[in-house]
Amino acid sequence: MKQSFDLDTRTGLPVDLTELLRKYPRETWTDHANLGATARFWLQRHDMFRELGAAMQEALSQHREGEVALDPFRRWFAPRLQFFLTQLEDHHQIEDHHYFPVFVRAESRLSPGFELLENDHEVIHADLMAVAETANRFLAEETGGGAVPPDAARYAGDAYAEASGRLLDRLVRHLADEEDLIIPLILDRGEAAIGI
Repeated sequence: MKQSFDLDTRTGLPVDLTELLRKYPRETWTDHANLGATARFWLQRHDMFRELGAAMQEALSQHREGEVALDPFRRWFAPRLQFFLTQLEDHHQIEDHHYFPVFVRAESRLSPGFELLENDHEVIHADLMAVAETANRFLAEETGGGAVPPDAARYAGDAYAEASGRLLDRLVRHLADEEDLIIPLILDRGEAAIGI
């Protein structure tokens, strides 16, 4: 069966990019001597994106089910969504322009993996734009009061939920693949030797 490189259908990295992962499987990462401060911080950022994304999905579900009123939902949700979108975009920019080139210089055989991850960043960037647009429309319709037909708010909520779900599904796959490519390289060489 042919390996898919598409973010929506792939189930992991292509086998030719997982040699170091087989040498350093995930269960060995936490206690490895070469897992330095930069890698630990980076993994924490990934965990934050996963956790905050899940929390926002849960908050949206609770609001749409009538468990949380609009005002407390909006006060909690809007700043967290803004933080999430901004931080994720900044995180990817730093990776594309700083870290990925450093890793490619350290191990050029992994260059196709970093091209794959950069392509993911482009797909996810488009998702971020769609999430921002649909969230703004959803929140505007929700706060429109009596002038807004009830169906408009529901449709706007559906559009946001779909865009957000797509982003988070893709992001979870991307983060796992990124970690599977980068952390084994760090464990193999050490942060200082790589130049991070």
